[in-house]
Order: sequence, then C-alpha cells, then structure tokens
Amino acid sequence: MAQPDNFGFGEEAALLKASARKFFSEKFPTSDLHALVAGDHRPERGSECLWNSKLWQEMVDLGWTMLAVPEAAGGVGMPAVAVAGLAEELGRAAFPCPLLGTINATYVLAACDSAQSALAEIAGGCSASLAITNQAGSWSPGDTDVVWADGKLSGTAWYVQDARKVDRLLVSASSTAGVGLYWVAADAPGITLVPDTILDLTRDQAHVSFDGVAAEEVSANGLAALAEAMPAVWTVLAADIVGAAEWQLQTTVEYVATRQQFDRPLGFFQAVKHPLVDVMLQIDQTKSLVYNAACAIDSEPERALQYAHMAKASASETAAYASGRSVQCHGGIGFTWECYVHLYFKRQKHSQMLWGDAAWHRARLADIVIGPLAPAGS
Repeated sequence: MAQPDNFGFGEEAALLKASARKFFSEKFPTSDLHALVAGDHRPERGSECLWNSKLWQEMVDLGWTMLAVPEAAGGVGMPAVAVAGLAEELGRAAFPCPLLGTINATYVLAACDSAQSALAEIAGGCSASLAITNQAGSWSPGDTDVVWADGKLSGTAWYVQDARKVDRLLVSASSTAGVGLYWVAADAPGITLVPDTILDLTRDQAHVSFDGVAAEEVSANGLAALAEAMPAVWTVLAADIVGAAEWQLQTTVEYVATRQQFDRPLGFFQAVKHPLVDVMLQIDQTKSLVYNAACAIDSEPERALQYAHMAKASASETAAYASGRSVQCHGGIGFTWECYVHLYFKRQKHSQMLWGDAAWHRARLADIVIGPLAPAGS
C-alpha cells in the first residue's frame, strides 16, 4: 500500500504536536530544566533521578501515555506519525520523564499475543520501560542476560531507561522454549535496581537484577514481538533527536545574531553561518526520514524496518553534528555549566548511541538492501 500524502500527518496529529509545544513552553521552559537537573556541577556527583512528577501527572492526565495503546485495550490508537510528533516536542523540551519508555513498551506489548491487561494498565496511566538489553550492549532483540525458569525471572537487564521513574518493566528472558516477554512491577520482591551514572542529566539509567521474580508472561514468542515493534522504538527516539536538534539550532542562531565580534554579529561570518546551514539541512533530512518511517509503520509495515534503520542512522549523525556546532558557535560561554546548551549536548550524545548508533543501523540496513556479506574465503 502506498504512503498517503504528507506522511499521513493529519489535523489530529498537528493539534497534538502544537498543544505539546505550548504545554512545554508554558510549563517547562529551559530555565526550569537547568534549575531542575543542573544544580550540582561537581564531576564526582552521584547518579540522580531528578524530575517533576507533578508535571508528569499532567501529561498522563492529557492522555499522552495512552496514545499508542490500541483502542481495543482502552487507548487512543493514534498513528505512529502523531506519536512521532509528540516525541519531537518532548525532545525539544528535553523534559525528564518516562514517556519514551512507556511508548516503547506499548508498541512491544501491542505486538504480543496476550498483553491486553498490561496495555490496559498503560491506558490507565501506568508508566513502563523496556528491560531487554544484555551487559555487552547488544541492541539486537533477543540478546538478554535474563532467564525464565520455573515461573521466575533471574539475571540482569542492562541499560534500562528511566528505571527509577516507571511503575512496570517489560523484560525479555530466555528459556528452553526461546525468548519470552514478561510484565512485572518495578518494585516487585526480588528486584534490585542499581543506578548507572550517565552523561545525560535529563534521563536516568540503571541495570536491574532479578532474583527469582514472579512475572506475567505476555508473549512466549518475544523475538517476533520485538522484531515487529523495534522499528517504532527507533523511530520515536529519532523524533526526539530531531526535536532536540531543532532547539539547538534555534538557540544557536539566536545567540550568533546578537553576540557581537569585530563590530558585527557572529552570524555575519561565513565560518559561523555555513555550519549552521549544514545543521538545518541535516535536521530536515532526518525529519523527513523520521516521518517516512513512522508513516511506513502505519501504512507500509513491510518497509518499516528498512525505513526505521534509515531514520535512526541519520538521527544519530544529526545528534552529533548539531551538538558540536551548538557548543562551538556559543564560543567560550558554550563550555560553561551555566550555558543551557550542555544539557542538550549530553542528551543528544546519549540518544546518539541508545538503541544503536549510525554504524550499527547502517550495517543492518545494508543486510536488507544488498544482503549479508559472504564469509571471508567463501
């Protein structure tokens, strides 16, 4: 089936995106973000989980966590392009919250064979995060260090995003029957959460250990569910990167238009304006790929995997380039703790690697487009 015009981004999606931008601009300006997460500048500071839970509850009340939940499970069932638009505004605000994790878990649960009760929990305001990654940092679905045996989970899930903010975890675990997916309360007996100290001040991350933890099996064929859902996971994160990059570009352009050097605005000089034009072009390219991938999830599922790899690969490179130019064009002040650009720089560097960097996605894209490389000597 061919894609619709404008990627299927209709009036409802536009209203959602506009309302999200207004919500964040009025309730959570960047000065509030800096005051919330950047109070301690010491390099030796411990891992913290700093967020505005009251504002998060307002987001839940607006129904944002249930957007991707199918209508049959009590959700809104909005298309992926609408969810991508919301994620873009979340990235622009860099608001610390478990929205992306909850959306990710929703897409995986929607691909499971017996997850109606879990989806209903999310529709009711429950937050969640994926616990599907092993210690080696493999982003391939199914590579897990957790084992399911005798009805219990044992082992450790790594790189769990916003683990200290969520109510539930969606865990992948291997068993004699293969890889399954399991739904469990984040504070269930036998769970030990160990926070990771990460660069990004707007998120928290942890590795979560399971010691004989009882859990609800939501899919015995977890690999199939993850394979179906991961294009949406990558696309939503890429949309977050686009929003953050747009903030970086806008803020930097405003700065170089007002900062004077040699009796002229910094933006007058080609060495400044040309790199910022390149940032704009990269953002436009990535944004097109993001909405193309989101539209494929809605209307061309057979192309969703390929297009999602393209979107996340492009987004990872945009995250790196926009971050570098934003700091450099701010000059000396750009390297200071008081300047807001470091908050986005760190968020973007985390997003750049999360769920696979550009090289990882392009390697898998090559397998789709030209086929796996033959073994050496064959």
